[in-house]
Amino acid sequence: MLIDAYDVALLDLDGVVYRGRRPVENAADSLAKARAQGMRLAYVTNNASRTPSAVAGLLTSLGVPATAEDVVTSAQAAARLLAERLPAGARVLVVGDTALRHALYAQGLTPVSTAAERPEAVVQGFSPNLGYGLIAEGAQAVRNGALFVASNGDFTVPAPSGPPKPGNGSLSQVIRYATGVAPIVTGKPETPLHRESILRTGAERPLIVGDRLDTDIEGAHNGGADSLLVFTGVSDPLMALTAPPHHRPTYLAPDLTGLLVEHPPVEERAGVHTCGGWSAAWDGPAVRLSGGGNPWHGLYALAAAAWRDEAPAPREAVEPALAGLRLG
Repeated sequence: MLIDAYDVALLDLDGVVYRGRRPVENAADSLAKARAQGMRLAYVTNNASRTPSAVAGLLTSLGVPATAEDVVTSAQAAARLLAERLPAGARVLVVGDTALRHALYAQGLTPVSTAAERPEAVVQGFSPNLGYGLIAEGAQAVRNGALFVASNGDFTVPAPSGPPKPGNGSLSQVIRYATGVAPIVTGKPETPLHRESILRTGAERPLIVGDRLDTDIEGAHNGGADSLLVFTGVSDPLMALTAPPHHRPTYLAPDLTGLLVEHPPVEERAGVHTCGGWSAAWDGPAVRLSGGGNPWHGLYALAAAAWRDEAPAPREAVEPALAGLRLG
């Protein structure tokens, strides 16, 4: 089981542990069992608008006991990067929320709000209350030569209902277009947040757990770590099967129960990939799946066949076989 192979699970939050302010099914129980059996848990988020204490409070209210020390944010990763590049006490213009200011204070930096204060850097993090005036101050400071850092590059954020809303990646483009300066991004899938997570947890064998191929799983690849993709959020099985190499997870599971079950290896012989009672192989332009048993073992066999090449498998090559699996 994964709880035996890895010492720390670095878990994404929205779409993995909760959706908005509602717990994901099986999340709290699975995490409690994983913790009881010796796996340490840390919660890693690209959201720079909440302090670690606020995130821990939300988790606890949803039945997932956590402390601020269990939470790692992109604001903390941005603050560490700035502290390593700037002198102690350096002024940093904050285009974002209070949580970002707290992270800077913790690293011995001085948050400011105007370009007139001659900041040495500008850091931008998501805030639903961000106004034009503060963005304009940030642009002016960057134009004056300040280092430009963005806590994350997510173009959208989940909405409680309806389509996603603009995220920090979209908002930071305003300063980028106004100045011609691209920000250094610290959140997933870039490596600073992964490094921050390792430094704070002391993980030696980390497992990245997430629901997004383009942030969580790509971030795991960039950090040289194994990953578990759960299908409780953004990415679905078809997206995983047709993913390019840097978006392919090590493990697949319906939800966080995947931490507590066996993930049998896939064996390959003469182009036939077998897992449990299932076999998958290319037959002309499509992958054929045969056998029976645990459908998730069938998905592993199908994935191994679909991922045989560097090029992503075409949707039409894997969709019929996937449709025959009753993943539930």
